[in-house]
Amino acid sequence: MAKAPAVQPVARLAVRLTPRGGRDAIDGWIRDADGAPCLKVRVSSPPVEGAANEALERLIAATLKVPASAVRIVAGHQARVKRLEIAGADAADLARVLGTP
Repeated sequence: MAKAPAVQPVARLAVRLTPRGGRDAIDGWIRDADGAPCLKVRVSSPPVEGAANEALERLIAATLKVPASAVRIVAGHQARVKRLEIAGADAADLARVLGTP
């Protein structure tokens, strides 16, 4: 009998993105209008044709040391606040690398 494939953890992350921010950087945790934690991120790419979103996905992937294909925006593609899912990472990985909100 074949083994079932291992279930890969998936972390969820809220991000407030600033395109054309001068450089690609993670600026730390903030609280949104509802008081929920949100990671403040800036990228140098403009918000044109998805360039800023792609830069965000690459930056988060590099920071967490996961493949770029493991990071995807699941909500807020055209909004400032975005919801990301990161395959191969869990909440403990986020806290270890990004700190706690």
